[in-house]
Order: sequence, then structure tokens, then C-alpha cells
Amino acid sequence: MKASRITNSLLIAFAVVLIFIYGKNLIQPFVIALIFWFLIKEIRDVLNKVKFIDEKIPNTILNILGFAVIFAIIGGVAKILALNIQQLSAELPVYQNNITKVTQAINTNFNIDIISSVKEFLGEYEYTNLLSGLFKSLTDLFGDAFLIIIYTLFLLLEEPFFSKKIKAIYAKKEDLNEVNEVFSQIDKSIGRYLSLKTLISLLTGFLSYIALIFIGIDAPLFWAFLIFLMNYIPTVGSLIATVFPAMFAMLQFGELMPGVWALVVVGAIQLVVGNFIDPRLTGSSLNVSPLVVLIGLAFWGAIWGIIGMILSVPITVMMIVIFSEFPSTRGIAILLSKDGSIIKGKN
Repeated sequence: MKASRITNSLLIAFAVVLIFIYGKNLIQPFVIALIFWFLIKEIRDVLNKVKFIDEKIPNTILNILGFAVIFAIIGGVAKILALNIQQLSAELPVYQNNITKVTQAINTNFNIDIISSVKEFLGEYEYTNLLSGLFKSLTDLFGDAFLIIIYTLFLLLEEPFFSKKIKAIYAKKEDLNEVNEVFSQIDKSIGRYLSLKTLISLLTGFLSYIALIFIGIDAPLFWAFLIFLMNYIPTVGSLIATVFPAMFAMLQFGELMPGVWALVVVGAIQLVVGNFIDPRLTGSSLNVSPLVVLIGLAFWGAIWGIIGMILSVPITVMMIVIFSEFPSTRGIAILLSKDGSIIKGKN
């Protein structure tokens, strides 16, 4: 009996993974729309703390305002990024030619044999391919923009009826309270994480943008946006966000020092924000095991690419909150948590 249950669980898990892989084009935009919905709810909740707004302006108007602000910003950023990407694409041959200059400069300054290996690697895997792949990931993301907007709009339209539907499904008051507690905890955890992480990533991207302008790197807004996006990826995101502009600076100028300056300045910004500002804002609100974060990062990155890596922590937090509310899965929630303490439901 126990072996049969384990087999069924493994089959269900395998089926779910297959659905995530082959349904990527439909599920991924919906998950992103869900995140935007959480952000709009956070904007609405903040505005409702103002007494006049709470009393005079209905939530429908606030939803429209939040929706318009978020997607107006995204539209503006997309347009500016398109111009930046065109600029970078036009200069790709120059950057490719500067690879030889950079490797020779490194070899001259450090006189180490490993440079020949690095040069051989760069010869096989051209920088143009690397940058083109990065462009493709961003293009695919904005290519789903229309579907994301539609999903977000319908989530906002459906929101007023959620509580009525839940009440109709669960006749018993005890069951209804339990389900409402689960949704409330998910809303609180995910909403807080997304809003704080977005603010922290915006701060990091803005400071990096100012630094990159002073260094003189081409298309600084593109790299600032990349830094903003990469900061959603735990652990390795900040490292990638620091290394990419530094590598690009060396290839743009054909010299070492611009890359060193970019590495030092952007790295310092990541260090200060990540080690001082981030912990003060988020505190211990996300009780997720670092090992689980890395495993989730690898898993979602493998099936959904860079978007999966960005979404890995929100999905993990949602899983912990849901699992913690039911006796049969509470043990899984404890294993996924950082210190074993979870908010228990009323079961």
C-alpha cells in the first residue's frame, strides 16, 4: 500500500514536470501575470493606507491605476531597450575584434599560460553568440507581453469573485476559514517578497546605471536592466550581473582597466545593497533553506531557462506556505524551510 502511494506520487510529479516543460509557452506567461497581479495588489494596499483614498476611491480604480503604471513602465523600458539592443548589435564586429586585444593585454600583464586556453575557448564560442543569446532571452520575454497583459487583466477582473467562489465551494465555516488562511498567507508572503525585491533590484539597477554612465559603457540602460533582472535570481544572479558589464567593458574599449572599474564599482554596489540594505528590508520574512534555493534555481532554470531562475524563489515560497497548511505535506514544508519553523494552519 505504501509502495503504491510512493509510485503514484512519483508518477504525478513526473506528469507535473512534463506539463511545465511542454506547456511552458502558456504557463510561464500566466505565472508572470500572477506576479504582476501581486504587485498591483501591493500598490493598491499601500494606497489604501491613505484614509482619503481608502474611503473615496474604489479598488477597481486603484487596480486600473496600478495596471496602467506597471505596463506603461514596462512599455517604456521595452522601447528604450530595443534601441539599446540595436546599438549593441551594430557594434558586435568591433567587440569581437577586441577579444584578441583583451587577451593579449591580460597575457602581457599577468604572464600566465591559462590565457591561451581562455583565448581558445573564446574562439570556439564567440562573444557574438553569447550576446545574441542574451538578446534572444529578452526578446522572448517581451514577445509574451500581450499574453501577460491579457492574463493580468483577467486576474484583476476575476479577483472580486474569488471570495464568493471559495465560499460556494466550502460550505463548512471551519474549512472556509482554513482555505482563507492559506490564501492570506500566500498573499502576504509572495506580495512582500516581490515588492521588496523589486525595490531592491530597482535601487541596484539605478546605482549601476549611474556608475556605467561615468565609466562610458555603451547602452548603459541595457546593462542596468540586466542587473535589475538578474537580482531576482538568488545567489548567482548578482555575480552574473557584475561579471557581464565588466566583460563587455573590456571588449568595448579593448583594454583591461574599464572592465576592472566596472567590476569593482558594480561589485561594490551589489555588496552594499546585498549585505546591508537587503537584509534590513526583508529581514527573516523568507524562511527558505539556501540549499533548497539552489536546487530550485537549478530545477526551474533547467525547464524554463532564465525566467525560471527568476521565478524560482516565489514558487518555492508559495510551495512552503501551501504545504505548511496541510498535515500530510507539512513535513515537506519543514524540510524546505531554513530553520524548520513554519506558520501552521488550523488542522
